[in-house]
Amino acid sequence: MNRNDSGPALVLGGLVALGLVWGGSYLKDAVQLWKQAERVVAVKGLAERQVRADLVLWPLSFSVSADSLAELYRAIDADKNKITAFLGQAGFTAQEQRFAAPVVQDLWANQFGEQRPPQRYRADAVLLVRSNQVERVKRTQPATAELVSQGVLLTQSYEHKTQYVFTGLNDIKPQMIAEATANAREAAQQFAKDAEAEVGGIRSAQQGYFSVTDLDSYTPDIKQVRVVTSVEYLLE
Repeated sequence: MNRNDSGPALVLGGLVALGLVWGGSYLKDAVQLWKQAERVVAVKGLAERQVRADLVLWPLSFSVSADSLAELYRAIDADKNKITAFLGQAGFTAQEQRFAAPVVQDLWANQFGEQRPPQRYRADAVLLVRSNQVERVKRTQPATAELVSQGVLLTQSYEHKTQYVFTGLNDIKPQMIAEATANAREAAQQFAKDAEAEVGGIRSAQQGYFSVTDLDSYTPDIKQVRVVTSVEYLLE
């Protein structure tokens, strides 16, 4: 091979060598990135706190019976007035009281002869107290025996049970999310310590649902608020 022919071959060889060097460097960087991607710890963080309900729904359900519809509605009004007077004396305003339309039944509709009850009509009604005075409701409830002594037939059912509500969830959400994230980082640091590594930045994070439940069946006015976050941290 003469000198003129060797020139292009040398150039080609140089380009191939350069390509191999560049390719090797690229592959090395790719392997490093791949290894970094594998060095991830996924943990969950928990935040919990107890809060007091700030809204109460207290239904006072009662029942009346009569021989005629006119007498029935007079009995409803009489008992309703007794209940509103009782609630007013206890410190509840008219704006906190809502009266629902009564449910009227004709008890003789499907009964005959001696099977018929003594009075033909019955009405079930509910006066709802919707108030932020949670403690006042708790103090007043035992005193409803006074209404019974006045002839008001109070009734109880699962449908018409007192409900305690916490409405301030949005006010505590940011702080609880921060607490859950900090809790997740503590768990990640323990994993990193075992792996002889350091916790880096957050790769991904997912906020769980906030749950608000009664503390227990005996204290429904105290709520347990809970949130769990799922976080992935890079390990360095």
